[in-house]
Amino acid sequence: MIKGKLTDRVTQVRFFRFVIVGSVVAMTQFAVLAVAKEYWAPDVAFTAGFIVATAMHYSLNRFWALPSERRDMNRQFVEYLLTVALSYLINIGVFSLAHSILGLGVMWAAVCAVPPATIAVFLLLNYRVFRARA
Repeated sequence: MIKGKLTDRVTQVRFFRFVIVGSVVAMTQFAVLAVAKEYWAPDVAFTAGFIVATAMHYSLNRFWALPSERRDMNRQFVEYLLTVALSYLINIGVFSLAHSILGLGVMWAAVCAVPPATIAVFLLLNYRVFRARA
């Protein structure tokens, strides 16, 4: 069950911080993608950027954007990895659709993948994985 509302002040601040973290992570992902696409196939380059960006995403969200008092860090990390896996599926699905079917370039296809994944990830991280402090 989701506690709180999207209109709560705490949720709004957490979302704002989440967007800042997401912007930094996205810039990192796009920078890696811009370099990697020169050497690897588009899906492999996209995946490389995703992995590098995810490496910094956990700590920034856990300790700043979405501070959590959960003590079950191992379970929390597993939940985070499951959220990342879902994010990857959404990202690679939209990326592949935009690149292969719609014919967008690699970078524009990656940009299209961000919004749907961002919404799903924020809701899961905010209300489950990194629940707000009481």
